[in-house]
Amino acid sequence: MQIQKIQIMAKSKGINTFRMKKTDIVRAIQRAENNIDCFCTPRIEYCDELLCLWRDDCLSVKNNGR
Repeated sequence: MQIQKIQIMAKSKGINTFRMKKTDIVRAIQRAENNIDCFCTPRIEYCDELLCLWRDDCLSVKNNGR
């Protein structure tokens, strides 16, 4: 998902994204939604959240070796 869309989503939840990286913004959104803030963490190795909005981005980061 593009960073601009993520920032808009964060703003709608009252999250100030100034100087935040994409990973930190997504995790803040996850916390605001009372979800596990697991985006791009080692949890991806055993993640079974198939309907997660962030899954594709998370997997692409893992597959790109970041």
